[in-house]
Amino acid sequence: MKIFIKLLLLVASFSMNAQNSISGKITDINNNPLSEVQIYASEIHKGTTSNQDGTYILNNIPTGKIKITFSYLGFKTIVKYIDVNNDSILDIQLKESPFEMDEIIVSAPFNKLQSENVMKVERLSAKSIQKLGATTLSEAITNIAGVNQIATGASIGKPVIRGLSGNRVLVYTQGIRLENQQFGGEHGLGINDAGISSIEVIKGPASLLYGSDALGGVLYINPEKFALENSNNINFNQRFYTNTLGTNSSLGYKTSSDNWKFLIRGTYASHSDYKIPTDKRVTNTRFNEKDFKTGIGYSKDNFSSEIRYNYNKSKLGLPEEGVAEQSKSKSILEPYQEIDNHILSSHNHFFFGDSKLDIDLGYTFNDRQEFEEHHDEHGEDEEEDHDEDEHEEEGAALRMKLKTFTYNAKYHFPKIGNLEILSGVQGLHQTNTNFGEEILIPDAKINDFGVFTTANYTWNKNTLQAGIRYDNRKIITERHEIAHEDEVHVFEALDKSYNSFTTSLGLKTSITDNFTSRINLSSGFRAPNFAELASNGVHHGTNRFEKGNSDLVNEKNTQIDLSLEYKTEHFEFFANGFYNHINDYIYINPTGEVEDGEAVFSYTQENAKLYGSEFGFHLHPHPLDWLHLKSTFETVIGKQDNGNYLPLIPANTWRNTFRTEFNINKWFQKGYASLTLESTFSQNNVGTYETKSDAYNLLNLGLGGDVVLSKLNFSASLSINNLLDKEYIHHLSRLKADGTLNQGRNIVIGVRFNI
Repeated sequence: MKIFIKLLLLVASFSMNAQNSISGKITDINNNPLSEVQIYASEIHKGTTSNQDGTYILNNIPTGKIKITFSYLGFKTIVKYIDVNNDSILDIQLKESPFEMDEIIVSAPFNKLQSENVMKVERLSAKSIQKLGATTLSEAITNIAGVNQIATGASIGKPVIRGLSGNRVLVYTQGIRLENQQFGGEHGLGINDAGISSIEVIKGPASLLYGSDALGGVLYINPEKFALENSNNINFNQRFYTNTLGTNSSLGYKTSSDNWKFLIRGTYASHSDYKIPTDKRVTNTRFNEKDFKTGIGYSKDNFSSEIRYNYNKSKLGLPEEGVAEQSKSKSILEPYQEIDNHILSSHNHFFFGDSKLDIDLGYTFNDRQEFEEHHDEHGEDEEEDHDEDEHEEEGAALRMKLKTFTYNAKYHFPKIGNLEILSGVQGLHQTNTNFGEEILIPDAKINDFGVFTTANYTWNKNTLQAGIRYDNRKIITERHEIAHEDEVHVFEALDKSYNSFTTSLGLKTSITDNFTSRINLSSGFRAPNFAELASNGVHHGTNRFEKGNSDLVNEKNTQIDLSLEYKTEHFEFFANGFYNHINDYIYINPTGEVEDGEAVFSYTQENAKLYGSEFGFHLHPHPLDWLHLKSTFETVIGKQDNGNYLPLIPANTWRNTFRTEFNINKWFQKGYASLTLESTFSQNNVGTYETKSDAYNLLNLGLGGDVVLSKLNFSASLSINNLLDKEYIHHLSRLKADGTLNQGRNIVIGVRFNI
């Protein structure tokens, strides 16, 4: 932590004094001025909007090549690279486009527009998330084709990308990797959807950029942007959920000057047990969450920096009895989890004319406690009098503190013609310490180090991208002996080192003006985690006795992706196909033994393969500019080389959405109405200890827009999910084994005020 603070002070002290600016005028192809166009320089966290006459100005711009994005709803996004030296003039003409705005992809190596990327990266904006009416962030991302979640009730969700989950999917937030004991099946994201601007999903191996644990893909969460230059903003969001009787309240403030930027946001969410279509509630699926985010940014001449902090405190009930005691209370019952997440990050850019150095530093602290249900001889009245303070005095049965320091430095070499090259180093230092009565995994340390280089070459309508990386992960654990009933559970000391080379090669080519293809061949790896190597005890979240295997080796995979896109002015079509071969796939399997009253499961390895595809189209017929028809289909199959199917593979899903856009006079702007039919097919290809799942259809409704009443302006949204109150069980629900139904009809009402 001291090292982190010293590095923050070092980068914060770096500044120059030159004063450059970029200004110009933005028009359409008929030379009519466009106002409210968003102009943003992501590298220096600066933005503004065009005036009524189309003019704009950005001050205090560093000397050298800067990337500026011009975006406006209904028009094609443009990215310009400008060599800034003193005051520069840049006039822009935007061309109309009926589809959604193209956006800069931050998770890809060279931060290009989605249409320019060699890798296919999916993106979901914060506005889209609000319209979905999802209870959690993990639930919202399941609307991206190829993405799903393993859910425990309404509160806990783990992302699944093309059939891979857990430590195979890496989560990034605030520009750094999130470490929060994600090895556990019942451990959620620990991130609130308030205070984010978008989510990007890389589907497939991304170890070249992110190292171990990105074998299956990356979920990259972008924080909300600072206020536009020389402006202030206060916004308040409120959502109500009828199914869980839940509320989500968020208040944020932003301010910005020429050089300094600041934001702060507080959020509180609270939900009772979720209700199934039979009007019963699933006992102890209630949860509450407190979230605090703040950030400060500074830019001047050849340096820009932002420091962000996020604190998230969650209390999550752990359902054990399914539909039992009925209550609308929001007070958490035992057993439950109490999780504190602290995320501190520093994101810095140093400009050296035609080259640039990025340095990202991060510190995360995760404190995870699990409280078990206590059975004593007190009477019922006494038990009811027990409060949370008394539970804390009893102590957590399981408590682990995980501290992680991460660093990531990338140098962008001067561009040589159409060739771009970047090289970097990346790593982390992590410690896990136990404080509870029980130990699931031992005290341990991890040290990661990786070095990589990647290049991007463009010619005519083609782009070639290639890279190579080397990683080392060292894991050291301590020996523990834990007496439990009549047995002693022994955690043997480990000292392991894992090495790996990963590569990637991709080609994007425009076959015609409307037809684009992408082909990517990439490799990835994942070192075994603490739980897989050294578990030796009952995991109450999964109701099984888990035994680690110290002989496990790296998982390594190779995946080939093919993406085809066809776009005209009023029609889009895409088809993605992939084949993913994994050597030494790690999975947990029942042994047939019983210890401490629970079935014993141990970790083993077997080669495996996953393959599948996603298809979709978007029709925007002319002259019906208010109408949109969207459809996506996704499928994935996972099998081991021994012929067994992999567990936790999502069922095939087909989504069809009919959406309209409209305005009502001047008092209701940017209005929308949508109707979505989500068809989930039966899942008959199941793992050895899974059961098959039936098919079902869900109908979802959405309505909303901006209300303008004199000086009162606000956005409103209405979502009705599972409109017909359908009884169903999702294949990836962790409550499926008990036959517990998923959530019934849920009406979500949201309002957002900008002050």
